[in-house]
Amino acid sequence: MQLAGVRTAAAGDAATISRLLADVIRSSYTGILDEIPMRRLISAQCALPRIRAEIEIPGGAPGWLGWLVATDPDGTVVGVAAGGVPVPGEGEVYALAVESGSRRGGVGTALLTAATDRMRGFGARAQRVELPAEADPALPFYTRLGFTALSPRRLSRTLA
Repeated sequence: MQLAGVRTAAAGDAATISRLLADVIRSSYTGILDEIPMRRLISAQCALPRIRAEIEIPGGAPGWLGWLVATDPDGTVVGVAAGGVPVPGEGEVYALAVESGSRRGGVGTALLTAATDRMRGFGARAQRVELPAEADPALPFYTRLGFTALSPRRLSRTLA
């Protein structure tokens, strides 16, 4: 899969971000999370009004660095990420999802790199992520990129 690039999400991306996140959660966590926790996760992470509001925060809120989207050469959104620096020096990955047909092609790495660059620009020296499940399918991805366990679901890495 050829990646056209990563850019800041625009207002018109909100519905696509919501749908992509919900699809990835369903496909990734079926059999790992029970139905009710999965519905709660989708409700919390994929709410269209919330995503719209987060995209449209003028200048960003304290600690919030916004949504990023990765697109293919046709302009189709194939991945999304969101993050911030909620505590001085500590970046947080709030969401990172790649459409199933675009995985293992560098999309997730490109999104994480772009989010990390933003976090560094706001003084982050470390980065954290909390996974929805201990047996999370994203665990090998984060481990390969230098994250280590703080707890069974919380990972961290030092930013150089």
